[in-house]
Amino acid sequence: MVRWIFSRRWAQSSNFGAFLDPVADKLIVAAALLVLLNFDRVSVWVALIIIGREITISALREWMAQIGASASVAVHFLGKIKTTVQLIAISFLLFDSTLFGLVNCALVGKYLIIIAAVITLWSMFYYLKKAWPVIVSKAS
Repeated sequence: MVRWIFSRRWAQSSNFGAFLDPVADKLIVAAALLVLLNFDRVSVWVALIIIGREITISALREWMAQIGASASVAVHFLGKIKTTVQLIAISFLLFDSTLFGLVNCALVGKYLIIIAAVITLWSMFYYLKKAWPVIVSKAS
């Protein structure tokens, strides 16, 4: 996280860093969801939706890159919203207490993770729809 902050501030980047950044996000989310499943703070279907989407879209991007059509599945703002909502929801669910005596983090986290699952499905269908013409043309 500290490296990310400094690399953004000083406009430093590398091809390896660009590759590793989304992979790190996916690993953090998957690991946190497994912990939350163990603590019974998230349902199995939510974890399956989120992790399943990440695997599906990663595989789609890999395949599209191999056939030279990666532009059709380039990162979209919807994916960034998905990641943001997921990380906020996961943070609330991991804290699982009352924040400042006002905010029931468990309750807020449960609503946010459901919203995150919906956005996750939405973004998956968005990327699949964008890739579908290329998939159909390459399948024949």
